[in-house]
Amino acid sequence: MHLNSLRIRIIFKRFSRTFSLQIRKWGGLGCFLFSACLYGQKALEGSPETELLDSVYLQSPILRDFSVGQGVQSLPDVLTMTSRPSLGSLLNYTTPIYFKENGLGMVSSPSFRGTTASQTAVLWNGIPINSSFNGQLDFNTINAGSYTAIQVRPGGGSLLYGSSAIGGTVHLENHLEFKKKFDHELYLSHGSYHTWENTYRLAVANKKWSFSGALFQNSSANDYTFHKREGKNTNGAYKNYGLDLALGYRINSKNRLYGYAQLYNGDRHFPIFYNSETPTKYRDFNVRTLLEWKAKWKRFQPTLKLAFLNDQYRFYPNTTQKRYAFGTTHTFVGRYNLRYVLSPNLLLNTFVNHEYTQGKGSDITADRRNVTAFGVVFRHDLSSRWRYQIGLRKEATKAYGSPLLYSLGMEYKIAPFYALKLNASKNFRRPTFNDLFWINAGNKELKAEQSHQIELGNYLHYKQWKIQVTGYFNDINDMIHWVPVSGPLFKPVNEEHIQTYGVETLWGWEKSFKEDRLHWNVTYAYTISKDKRTGRQLVYVPYHKATVVARYTRKRFELSYQMVYNGRVFLQSDNDFGATLPGYGVHDMEASYQMGKHDTFRIGGKVRNLFDISYQNVERYEMPGINFSIFVNIKL
Repeated sequence: MHLNSLRIRIIFKRFSRTFSLQIRKWGGLGCFLFSACLYGQKALEGSPETELLDSVYLQSPILRDFSVGQGVQSLPDVLTMTSRPSLGSLLNYTTPIYFKENGLGMVSSPSFRGTTASQTAVLWNGIPINSSFNGQLDFNTINAGSYTAIQVRPGGGSLLYGSSAIGGTVHLENHLEFKKKFDHELYLSHGSYHTWENTYRLAVANKKWSFSGALFQNSSANDYTFHKREGKNTNGAYKNYGLDLALGYRINSKNRLYGYAQLYNGDRHFPIFYNSETPTKYRDFNVRTLLEWKAKWKRFQPTLKLAFLNDQYRFYPNTTQKRYAFGTTHTFVGRYNLRYVLSPNLLLNTFVNHEYTQGKGSDITADRRNVTAFGVVFRHDLSSRWRYQIGLRKEATKAYGSPLLYSLGMEYKIAPFYALKLNASKNFRRPTFNDLFWINAGNKELKAEQSHQIELGNYLHYKQWKIQVTGYFNDINDMIHWVPVSGPLFKPVNEEHIQTYGVETLWGWEKSFKEDRLHWNVTYAYTISKDKRTGRQLVYVPYHKATVVARYTRKRFELSYQMVYNGRVFLQSDNDFGATLPGYGVHDMEASYQMGKHDTFRIGGKVRNLFDISYQNVERYEMPGINFSIFVNIKL
C-alpha cells in the first residue's frame, strides 16, 4: 500500500508540472479551430441491430439494412472518447474479439471467432483499409475518438465488404448532419510512463454545410518496470498523431456531397529484452481520402464513392543507423451502389466496385493489381415478424482465382421480446502483395482463401435486459501458409484447412433510480479454432474470453469499471502444455466529476491493472502493472 501511495503521489506531481503546458497548447489550438460534437440518427424501424452498449449512433444504410441474420454491436461515444484512445484497447475491453499486442502500444492484431488478423476487415466510411502488404490492420494505429460511430459485426461479410471479411467486420464512420451546430470537445490525459493521450474534435454545421474534424496526439516513454525480471521496458517508446476531417454539402433536397480525409503518422520503437540486442523501430504514414455523392430520387438511391489510399512504412533494423526497409502502396477505389425500393417490404441493392493497387518495396517486386467486383442483395420483409435476405458477389481479376460468394439470412420474431436469426454465407480473403510478390518467394499461383459458415442467434430483450447468444461454425479452405522450401527460404501455399466454432454471448442491463443510474454489459466467447488435419487448437487463440463494463452515475459523479479476461493460449502447433501463456484478468477503474454551469468540464482519474497483475499477451512481452492517469474533458 505504501508503494502504491508513493506511485500515486509521483504521478500527480508530474501531472501538475506538465498539465498547464498542455492545456495552453491544446486549449489554444481548440480556440483557434473553434469546436467539436457528434451527430446521431435513429436506424430505420425494424433494423437488425444489437444495442448492447448504452446509446446507439447512426449506422451506414448498407450495414443497417443488409445484416439480416447477424447482430451489430454499436459502441457509445462515452467509451470512444474517454475510455481508451486506441481502437484495439477499446474493442479488447468491450467485445469478444481477442487481441494480441507485442507490448503496450505496439502492434495490435485481432482474432475474431478464432480466425487470423488478416481475416478481419476494417471499413472506413465503407472503404476497406486493411494493408495490401499483409492483409491486416494494426488496431493501435486507429484513434477511437476520431469517429462518430464504431460498429462491430461478427461473422462473414464478404458479400458486401469483400476480402478479409471472414471472422467479422469493424466499421468506422464519420457522420454529418445538416442542422445548426457549433460545438467543440477537448480531451487531455496524462499518466504513468510519461504518457499523453489528447484528442480535440469540432463540428460546425447549418442547413447547407456540415463539417467535423478530430485532431489527436498520443505519446509515451513506455518505460514500465517488469514484474518477473529486473529492469524496465527498454526501447519501447512510441508517439503518433493524426487528423480526421469530414465535410458535407447539401446540394438540394435530393443530392448531397461528402468529402473525408484521414492522416496518420506513427513512430514506434520495438522493445528489446537484453542490452546486447540491437534496438529497432518502425515508422508508418497513412493518407486516406474519399469523395462521396449520395442521392435520393423517389425509389432510387444511388451512391458513388471515389477513394485514394496511400500506405507507407519504414523499418529500421538499427536505430543508430539510417538504413531501413520500406514499402508503399497506392490504392484507388471506385464504388457505385444503387439501392432500389421495390415496395415498402422489398429492397434491392446492386453494386459494382473497382480497385486498383500499385505497390513496391525493398522486399517485394513492384507490381500492380486490378480487381472488379459485381454484387446484388435482395431483402424481403414478409411480415412485421419475419424477413429474409439473399445476395451474390463475384470478382474479376487476373491476380488470383476468385470464388462466387453468397449470403442468406433470415430472422423470425417469435415473441415481442424474443427473436431468432440465422445466416449462412461463403466468404474469402485474397492473397496479399507479400504472398504474391515477395522477392524470390512470392507465389502468383495462389488461390483466394474460402470460408463456408453458418450461425444461429438468439436475441432476448425483456424490460431492462438485453441478451444475445450466438452459435457459429466456420470451415476455411485453401488457407495461405508459408512453408520452408530450401534452407531459410519460405514460400506461401494454399494448404491449411481450419475449422472454427463456438458460442458468443452478450448481456446488457441498466436501471435508473431517481438520481442514480446503473448499467453493465458482459461478453463471453468460447472458441474452438483447430487445424482439420491434426485436430489441435491454433496458437494464440484462447478457448475463453470475457469482458465486463459497468458504470454508475449519480448527478454529476460517475464511477466505471472494466475487466477483460483472456484464457490460456498455446504457443506451439502441437499444443504442448509446457509451452503456453496462462490466462489472466485485468481490471480498470475510473472516477470522474462534471463541473461548470452547463456541465462543460469533466475531471477524472483512472487506475489500470488495478490489482497489479503480472501477465503477458505475447510470449516474452511483459505488460505493465498498476498504472495511473488523470484527465480533463471539456465540451463547449
